[in-house]
Parts: sequence; structure tokens; C-alpha cells
Amino acid sequence: MTAGPADNHPISRIRVLCALTVFLASIVLYALTLAPTVVFVDSGELIVAARSVGVAHPPGFPLYVLLAHLATLVPIGNVAERVNFASALFGALACAALTLAVIEVLTTPQTPIDKAGKKLDRGRKRRKASTTNQASSDVPQNTRWLIVSSVTTGLLFAFSRTLWAYATIAEVYTLNSLLIATVVLLMFLWRRGVLEAKRSRPDSSGRRVASASPSDRYLYVAAFFFGLALGVHHVTVGLMLPALAVLALATEGIGFFRSRRLLYSALCAIAGLSIYAYLPLAASQSPIMNWGDPRTFEQFWWHVSGRQYQVFLEWSLKTMASQLAGFIKLVVTQFGPWWFPAAPGLAIAGAVAIYRRDKSLFWFIVLVVAADLVYCLGYEIAEDKDAYYLPSIIAGTMAAGFGAQWFIAKVIAWRRLESNLGRDLAVCFIAVVLIAALATNLPFNNRRGYFIAADYLDNIYSSIEPGGMLLTRDWQVYSPALYFREVEGRREDVVAIDINQLRRSWYFDYLKRAYPSTIEQARDKVDAFLEDLRQWEHDPDLYQRDVVLNRRISARFYDMILAFVSNHLRSAPVYVTLDIAANRDGEDAELTKSLTGSYQLVPQGLIFQATRQREFQQPTDRPLNTRGLAGGTTRFEDTDVVKQKVLPAYVTMLYNRGRYLAANGMHEQAIVAFKEALELQPGFSPAQQGINESVNARGKTGLR
Repeated sequence: MTAGPADNHPISRIRVLCALTVFLASIVLYALTLAPTVVFVDSGELIVAARSVGVAHPPGFPLYVLLAHLATLVPIGNVAERVNFASALFGALACAALTLAVIEVLTTPQTPIDKAGKKLDRGRKRRKASTTNQASSDVPQNTRWLIVSSVTTGLLFAFSRTLWAYATIAEVYTLNSLLIATVVLLMFLWRRGVLEAKRSRPDSSGRRVASASPSDRYLYVAAFFFGLALGVHHVTVGLMLPALAVLALATEGIGFFRSRRLLYSALCAIAGLSIYAYLPLAASQSPIMNWGDPRTFEQFWWHVSGRQYQVFLEWSLKTMASQLAGFIKLVVTQFGPWWFPAAPGLAIAGAVAIYRRDKSLFWFIVLVVAADLVYCLGYEIAEDKDAYYLPSIIAGTMAAGFGAQWFIAKVIAWRRLESNLGRDLAVCFIAVVLIAALATNLPFNNRRGYFIAADYLDNIYSSIEPGGMLLTRDWQVYSPALYFREVEGRREDVVAIDINQLRRSWYFDYLKRAYPSTIEQARDKVDAFLEDLRQWEHDPDLYQRDVVLNRRISARFYDMILAFVSNHLRSAPVYVTLDIAANRDGEDAELTKSLTGSYQLVPQGLIFQATRQREFQQPTDRPLNTRGLAGGTTRFEDTDVVKQKVLPAYVTMLYNRGRYLAANGMHEQAIVAFKEALELQPGFSPAQQGINESVNARGKTGLR
């Protein structure tokens, strides 16, 4: 029996030391930059699903929901902080696992065999190539460089902009990265055991004998974790399969795919994949968050397959070019400023070094990136698209670790430098690369004082009178609102309805539980729309082909919403967000037209109040809390929802307030609103124009 990697005592201690160092550095960094409450995008909805042991948006993320639920039970901090810290823990463990994976590769011996099975000692060149390959693939003589390379990999991954961003908030992607890194580590452990077994058991002809190895246990555990990983974010995990297949082929040959080990691996993966049984079980308990209600096989398949998101798949030249540009930008800014591409340079150098040393590992890395890109270039989403590139980031970071080792060796071997000086210069350069990644990404990922989502909701709620109704199409409003209502119990009097979710039949079960009187008062309109909606869910193409059905379902949809509004106005005010009030040409423009035709929309803070009165209504004068939005304390990517949606909502609503006041002769108040808009977005020309017009109008009034 060949000794496994853990039996080598010095390497075992190095492994533990490196992984522990990276883990501790990562978890401390993530804890110090952790978001203190809910954030935007899916954070609120995921926390509600975890807290209620429910079903999250497709594909459901059953493993994440279960683990995040355990985090909600820890009696420290608020519930959002607990789930945020779970992401930090997963992220730190992912960095440690990647560190171990690099150590396994660097300490794995190679077994060079030519295609004919002949000994590789014919000819001087062949002997030289064999000697070089053998020397480069055995355990490094200087373990310091093993430590530097592996720790560089782990810390570079920890400091990467994308992983760090998701390690401070409630999201699924750090757990997904942990499971991917774990699968890679286990596959490398299996590969090492197989190669060592082949080296130690040649047959009489000099060929290595392929047979079952004690390391096969790593293969089966890897398969199980692969199945589990599919229970988090199955798309990015599934894209790893071609690379894993090539690694198995390079390790054991084509015979592996005809052996029982493939069957056993598949069974282990299915065992891990059984985590999806959670979805119908959870749905059967009617939890608060029961997205898709996947109790039947049909609904289960729709949910797991992400049917509602398939509309974003389009491999057109225009889409792919746009997505490729985004990927290139992500690569050049992932580990530092664009003008200091040292980390990408190390990754390229590392890829070349890997190709020369271990072609099977090279193609493994290439296929990870290629499969990821093929899918992502045709998937056009904006809010969390960077997370879909995490497999590529993992592969690139591994290559950068090898690049660090290559760079150190080259500098030390440079004849013009003394060995000690070369060593020190090389280590300093690697340190600069890490510091650049840390310093550059800190302003983007430091969410220690990130209350933007909480303040956004507080600003909105401050304008809503008790018992008011809020209609929105903005997920950045509704997702945090779910958290505050269902987890923290804040403003339970507000009837908040997401217009987009009204297009999903499962959502009405939630509305019936949360706002029974609202649904009951519009029962006839709701039932009429649900009749069409359930038929549309089963056969959407039918409604595309049949113009009459299409018009009917649209008419019933808007009639139902208008019934919600008119019924609620009998007892309390109704409010709409900017995305509804200003929606003149997009989807649901007909709803906007109906609302503006029947009601006056008065700007009240960050929302509009729908009122039947047509005379002037004084807008509320409550100050808006805008901490973190301006001042440069936090930086945001151009694609961040804060820059794309939240900040524009603040600026536009302040501008709308100014316009409304100016139109009714309240020029002094209008100027104040316009100036507040300019403070948030200097150079916002409509606000400056509004100031000029109000100043002129005020002067003319004064002359009279």
C-alpha cells in the first residue's frame, strides 16, 4: 500500500500550517468588513427562506438554506448578521481548501510514460526531458517556496474582489466556491494516490498497472460533494464536469469510464444530489417563503431547472460581445487596479509553467475557464453576474500560485543577483501583488458601515402612513422589505406587493397569508387572473400565439392591480415606487397609464402617493438618510445596484419633488430639493436647470 499524502509528516505539517494561516487571515478580514444588516439583491429573500426553512428562488439552493438556517439560530447579533457571517465562514474555508489543492499539485509526483509504453531512457534528449520532468514534479526541495506559492494562492483568492464581495453578505456563492474547491482538492488527492500507486507497481514490461487504489475513497467523497454542490448553484458546478472528466481520463485512462468506479462515483453524486428532496418537503409545510411551491413533480422541475430565468439565455453575437467585455474588465480589476496587472500576469506565467510540467492539469484549468465562459457569455443578467465567473477565478488563482513559484525560481536563478537578494526581491514582489489586491478591493468590499438597504427602506417607510399599501417592481425595495417584515417584524402594517411576483401563482399563497383582506376584497379579480395565470404557466407559448388570450391575461392582470388600489384607498393611502410611476414605455406601461389617468401621483420622499385629489398636495418634508451613498467612503462598481438603481432613485425623486413644487409656485422649497439632488449626483443637469428656472421664476414673482 502506498503512503498517502497525509502520511508524509513534514508535508502534512506544512499543509495544516498553510491552510490555517489562510483561513485565519480570511475570516478575520471578512469579519472586519462584514455587512451589519440586510443588503440589496437577493439578500433579504434568502434570509427569509433560511429563517423559515423555506424555498428560495430557483433553483432553491437547498443546502445553502439548511446551513444558513443553522446560522440564524446562533444567538449573536441580528439574523442578517448571522447569515452574513455564514458567508464569511464559507469563503474563508474555500480559500483554505484552494490552498490545500495547490499543495497537493505541487507535491504530486508525475509518472511519465510514452504512448507505446516503452521506457523513456532512449537517447540523450529523452533522458534529459525525463530527468527534468521528474525533478520538477517531485516534492520541492525548498519547502519555503511551497509555502509561499500555496499561501499566495489562498490569500489572492481571499482578496479577490468577487469572492470578498460575497463573503460579507447573505448569498450562496461562497458556499458554492467552498464546495467547488473541496471537489478539486479531493480529486487532486485521488490523482496523487493513483499516480503514486502506478509508480510503485510497474509490470514486467515496464508499464504501470491501472488498478483500484486506496485513494479511490477520495474519488467517491469528491463525487458526493459534487452532488451536494449541485444543491447550491448547479449551473456553475455542473460546468466543472468536463474538466473533471479530463482529469480522470488523464489519471486512469479510458478504462476508468468502463470501470465500476465510474458507477460508484455516479451513485455517490446522486446521494449528494438527493439534497433536492428538501424542496418538496419544505414546500409541503407551507413556509413563509415558498417560491415556486415545488410540491408536484412539474413545479419541482420548473424550479430546479430555473425555467423562469431561461429567457436570459441568448448566444447572439451582440450579447456575447457585451458579456465578454464585462469578463475582461472583471479579470483586469479582480486583483488590483487595471494598470497593475501583476496577478493576471502571474496567472499567465503559471499556466505556461503548468503546461510544461503537467499537461493534464493545464487542460483541466483551461476547460474550467472555457466551460464557464461558454455558458456565461450567453447569459445576460446584471446584478450578480460576476459570481458566475467564480470557477474561472478559482482556476486563474491556482495558475497565479504556480506563477508565483515560477517567478521566485526565475529571480533566484538570475545570475546578476545574489541568491539571497533575488529571494528577497521575489518575495517582496509577491507581497506587493497581495497588498495591491487587498488595498484596491477594500473600498469596494468593506461593508462594515453598509446600512444603505436599511436606510432605503426606512426612507420609504417614513413616507407611508399606517396601513398604507406600497406597489413596486423594484427588487431592491421588495427583497429588503421581506426581511424587515418577516424577520424583524417592522412595519407589518404596510401592504407591500411586488408587481413582478404577481405573475407567479405561488406568490398569491404568500399574499393570502400576509394580507388576507387585500386578496379577499378583490377575490373576483384575483380568481379571474389566476385562471389565466395557471394556464399560462403550463403553456406560455399558447398565449404568445393567441392574441385574444394574450390581451385577456394582460387585461385581467391590470384590472386586479387597479382593484387592489381602489379597494385600499377606502381605508388607507396607496403608494408606488419610481419604477412604476415613470414607466412610460416598458413592461407594465399600461398600468402606469391607468394609474396616472385615475390618480394624481404626488412625490412623497422616495415614493409617490396615489390620490384622487387633483389639487396641490404638500409633499412630506422628512430628511432622507443618505449615509454611504455619497462622500466616497464606499466605492461601487459601475454595475452595482447602488449605482444602477438606488442612487438614481434618490436623485430622481428629489428632482421630481422639486419639479412638483416648482410647478405649484413653491420655488424656495423646489430649489432646496434640486440642490439635494445635486449633492448626491454633482453634474445632474436637470436639477441645475430646475434651480435656474426656479430662480428666474422667483425673481419675476418678486418684480411683480
